[in-house]
Amino acid sequence: MQKSGVANLPLHYGHVPKWLADRMAKLGLSITESILENYGADEFLKRMSDPFWFQSLGCVLGMDWHSSGITTSVLGALKRSINPLSKELGLFICGGKGKQSKATPHELLIYSERNGLNANQLIRSSKLVAKVDNTAVQDGYQLYLHCFILDQKGNWTVVQQGMQDASSSARRYHWHSASVKNFTETPHSGICGINHGNILDLTALSAKPSKEGIINLTQEKPQHILAEIQQLHMPKHHDVRAKDVDLKRLGAMLWLSHEKRPADFEELLLLEGLGPRTLQSLALVSEVIFGTPTRFKDPARFSFAHGGKDGHPFPVLTKVFDETIDFMNKAVQESKLGFSEKSMAVKALSNLAFKSEQHFTPNNNFDELIKRESENAWKYGGKTVFGDSKPPNNNQQLSLFDF
Repeated sequence: MQKSGVANLPLHYGHVPKWLADRMAKLGLSITESILENYGADEFLKRMSDPFWFQSLGCVLGMDWHSSGITTSVLGALKRSINPLSKELGLFICGGKGKQSKATPHELLIYSERNGLNANQLIRSSKLVAKVDNTAVQDGYQLYLHCFILDQKGNWTVVQQGMQDASSSARRYHWHSASVKNFTETPHSGICGINHGNILDLTALSAKPSKEGIINLTQEKPQHILAEIQQLHMPKHHDVRAKDVDLKRLGAMLWLSHEKRPADFEELLLLEGLGPRTLQSLALVSEVIFGTPTRFKDPARFSFAHGGKDGHPFPVLTKVFDETIDFMNKAVQESKLGFSEKSMAVKALSNLAFKSEQHFTPNNNFDELIKRESENAWKYGGKTVFGDSKPPNNNQQLSLFDF
């Protein structure tokens, strides 16, 4: 089996407040439905197996841009919103954090019986994936989360996460059934993270002599082939810095949503009436839905959609969040009725942002941008886990698009 990606994250504790968890579930469902409508279940599973896309999704949903909490919170929100509609959507999410992970076999059995799938095979896949990351690679990370996401055809993605208290870090592992040959082939090409000295990696090519000794005892003869995986390494610092973001992409998107009005673009006429701040968020949501893999190499950029629950890069803008949810819900529902104008307008927004980048030169105004977003957060219902945003003492206005 080929692991599709690995993410290394600072270990964060805490909880997601209800006001954010509810919004994450609603917008997460709309984004999922849009992907299913435009690309199908296979593409959704593929994206969930991409550590960069997954991180970008978490940022758009208002989570801290780099913390380990993105994994548990995003998967929890998606499970709550997707599973009640599993028959309609053709998707189901099993497992979760802690005790919930142990329910994975039972949940797989129930879903398999409903859809005529081979439950034993799926349960075996779930257990083997966990064994590889928890036992075959002894890198100091102990698994505490395991989510098995599958469609009605039995295709699946696994997202699981391990913890290492000594380094206050977490490691997220992504797997995708599309790359399966068998469980004794292509485990991984390597797992990169903080150097903790020598580790036991029985999946490494150099471990072949050791493996052969073990295999002889069990009379098994697996073959091991290296494969490429994606690796995402998030920094320790909590604040979002200019080096964490593609400034050309961010600046072009801000210029489009704040400087250029929708009336300037025929493709965006259906977005008239939305304020520039909501357009900014919709542009980033649109990119999560319609963007290509290369667009997600700087997940921190997507935190500029709605902010982050700990106030980085700025407080969560709940009013903007709600407007985005409302527009996306209407777009999804109208699309189901055969009217795709709003969905096409959202797609056009990301396309126009991409085109704007070609001739856009950013200025060094990043810190001022974050300051303005933070100072104006109270106008948009800004919230963090520490409380509501308050008006600033000064009234200085900084440009969002003077980049």
